[in-house]
Amino acid sequence: MKVACVQSDIVFGKPKENFKNVEKQIREAASSGANVVVLPEMWNSGYDLTRLEEIADVNGEEAKKLLSELSKELNVHIVGGSVSIKKGEKFYNTMYVTNTLGEVVAEYDKAHLIKLMDEHLYFEAGNEKNLFTLDGVQMGGIICYDLRFPEWTRVHSLNGSKVMFVPAQWPTKRIDHWKILLQARAIENQSYIIAVNRVGRDPHNEFGGNSMVISPWGEILWNGGDEECVQIVDINLEEIDDVRGRIPVFSDRREEIYN
Repeated sequence: MKVACVQSDIVFGKPKENFKNVEKQIREAASSGANVVVLPEMWNSGYDLTRLEEIADVNGEEAKKLLSELSKELNVHIVGGSVSIKKGEKFYNTMYVTNTLGEVVAEYDKAHLIKLMDEHLYFEAGNEKNLFTLDGVQMGGIICYDLRFPEWTRVHSLNGSKVMFVPAQWPTKRIDHWKILLQARAIENQSYIIAVNRVGRDPHNEFGGNSMVISPWGEILWNGGDEECVQIVDINLEEIDDVRGRIPVFSDRREEIYN
């Protein structure tokens, strides 16, 4: 499976510009032979949280329309990072996943809201897992701060996820945590980790990139550094069962002592 990681800057609080940029990036990835295209967190608006009433995507309709149309036209699956949306009177940080038929196969509201970036003051937290199937393989997705909760990733793995996508807006000053946690999640869950972080700045933070593709052994197959790029990485899905067979951590778990 050829996965395209879109490590990009995001224009603060300007969805129209971001939609144009994302369409261009998805087309670039598809033309390079990608089967799956992965976007960063909050790519439509950035963390312009005080203006969500004005700029959030109502019911995610614009994002779903763009991702669905491009998936079908370009014959690619899209893990749509996440976008700021409005549902009813509330706001959410939401991931959409579309398949090559243009179907929305997953919709996930970020479960863990980071107080350091004031998410809890503006967003509602989600409560549901994010499991979906692409090309016959069970996969999962979490968003940024979710990465710091190993039990949340493990829940997805225990329910069949073999590839975990992690879109983010992870600041440069904590980028070492990002890299270590991603590698740990890959090793402990014997899963591929496809992590896409943004680059650039907003009025409050500098973002560190270092998007990564990590094998089920914990091997870093690609690191994106701190510049904008669209990078395709070929992953071998057969490796997952091989690794899990050699070190059977899932069958060796002792749930009876974990309470």
